[in-house]
Amino acid sequence: MDFVDELKWRRMLNDLMPGTEEVLRKEPVRGYIGFDPTADSLHVGSLVPVMTLKLFQNAGHHPIALIGGATGMIGDPSGKTEERKLLSEEEVRHNATCIKVQLQKFLDFESKVNPATLVNNYDWFKGLEAIAYMREAGKFLTLSYLLNKAFIKDRLEQEQDISFTEFNYIMMQAYDFLWLYENKNCRLQMGGSDQWGNITAGTELIRKKIRGEAFGITCKLLTKADGSKFGKTESGNVWLDAKRTSAYKFYQFWLNASDEDAGTYLHTFSLMNKAEIESLQSEHDKNPQLRIAQKSLARELTVRVHSERDFEIASEASEILFGNAATEKLSSISEQMLLDVMEGVPRSDVDRNVFSEGIPVIELLADKTNIFPSRGEARKMIQSGGVSINKIKVGDIALQISAPLLLNNKYLLVQKGKKNYFLIRAH
Repeated sequence: MDFVDELKWRRMLNDLMPGTEEVLRKEPVRGYIGFDPTADSLHVGSLVPVMTLKLFQNAGHHPIALIGGATGMIGDPSGKTEERKLLSEEEVRHNATCIKVQLQKFLDFESKVNPATLVNNYDWFKGLEAIAYMREAGKFLTLSYLLNKAFIKDRLEQEQDISFTEFNYIMMQAYDFLWLYENKNCRLQMGGSDQWGNITAGTELIRKKIRGEAFGITCKLLTKADGSKFGKTESGNVWLDAKRTSAYKFYQFWLNASDEDAGTYLHTFSLMNKAEIESLQSEHDKNPQLRIAQKSLARELTVRVHSERDFEIASEASEILFGNAATEKLSSISEQMLLDVMEGVPRSDVDRNVFSEGIPVIELLADKTNIFPSRGEARKMIQSGGVSINKIKVGDIALQISAPLLLNNKYLLVQKGKKNYFLIRAH
């Protein structure tokens, strides 16, 4: 499908420069998006530009992913009300290496037709002398032009400081576009709507310095239906690196999307075609309680970002702990997965020695953990069939809980009623 048309039906397109559609329909074009390595992982908010490059490649064009090894040491002021913390060269280099690995999961760098290209702007900035840089870029973008950029005007009008370092960021990004235009025949820059000022500065520099014609496209910045920031949870960003956000938490992020958000996410992040997405959305709307859209999203993205195996483990863990899966499977869940799934669940530590010879279940639940406020309440709930340990209903108030029952030789999962979970740790 035509790239611009695809962005439109996916509800992603925000703005594009005149002539961009005509150029893209005429022949394959090289286009780039920059990723500043401010952390050692991309997060789900980064998936919007990543998907833009993926769709660009799928449409037959040549995507260039630029790692901002140089600009990452400055920090983009766009959309920021205060200056970023400056990172060391070593931190930036490490972060750039990690992001490079993640991008390779999405883009095809081995295609024989239109392979993706990975570049790092540190490679051309590291040897550039200050005088040469000022002559190459500084001479062509006037102060009045830069001061009229929205993000600079906003900072100044709010009487918030902007350092020369940050002010110079727009010049550096403009120079990136110039360098790619001259050395990689790159004629298009893409990014989020907050990048419009940086993109147009690049096209202006190319026009003034070498009389070239370059183009720009921006995509909408995603927000949740309730207006809150996309990709944020109570515990912070949802990252693509499993060391920062486990595959299970990543899976749950998409599974827990609201119905309204799920429709937007399907359009933005799924690689299904228009007919498939519309069919899935229609099926979801008929039975929203089945969460068909959310389950499809969770599967597709967990597989793509992590792996098929990670999806299967996350899905099975969710089913074991919250569904009707066989209880014997509970023992197969790793300690980390159990802790991830039970994040936020009340926990109690109990001396390991009490499990050596066995402890009466009522004593454990009422005296050692306070899961129940009294032995009487614990007895009553057990007798009514409202207590399970490790997904097995407790039917006998005289039951002794001993060490062999411990999951991973350390935990007991207690369920009180239908929805109240508690985790006991032997230590």
